[in-house]
Amino acid sequence: MPHYPVSLDLKDRRCVVIGGCSLAEEKARGLLAAGARVTVISPDLTPGLAELAMAGRLDVTARRYRWGDLRKTFLAVVVGVDMGLVEAVWRETRERNVLVNTVDDVAHCDFIAPAVVRRGDLAVAISTDGKAPALAVRLRQRLESELGEEHARFLEMAGSVRAPLARLLPDLAKRRDLWYRLLDSDILHLLRRGQEAAAIDRFEEILGVRPEIGAA
Repeated sequence: MPHYPVSLDLKDRRCVVIGGCSLAEEKARGLLAAGARVTVISPDLTPGLAELAMAGRLDVTARRYRWGDLRKTFLAVVVGVDMGLVEAVWRETRERNVLVNTVDDVAHCDFIAPAVVRRGDLAVAISTDGKAPALAVRLRQRLESELGEEHARFLEMAGSVRAPLARLLPDLAKRRDLWYRLLDSDILHLLRRGQEAAAIDRFEEILGVRPEIGAA
């Protein structure tokens, strides 16, 4: 059965990365970006992980994983450790109901981390259900070249008008039609060209409300 795609709220939740390689650093940085409280368990760290620890951005347990390390943990990621350690981590996650992802080992995963393209609040996740992560990476790279910062700026503006638009136009179907009209206009083209004033005018012209946000 294919995995069920979700976006998890990790803000202030304890997440553990077991492993200290470059890929473990990538995973730790992704968790930090999501607002998680991150602990890395590994006797060896990349310079980047050591720097994050020195800056107080994450905690480090400078040894191999031991049973009990996942107490009060919401989510764990296992990267680049031997199979015996993977099995031990898996058993503890089962006992403590901890979500776990063991990189490149779908049999020991509750979830698969997709390749993600981010533009501000826009996140596009790409998953191959663990069958070909390289394909997901290539698709992400293609989308990164197609999705510009204008999408992030659009979402900033959209977020500022949602509440006033709902008050002005309570009918959901009518609001939805206006949003499609806006997106089918030249709004993204204007933002791509840096024509902020014209883009704000287009919002007001189509939606009837004017974005109130700071300069980019």
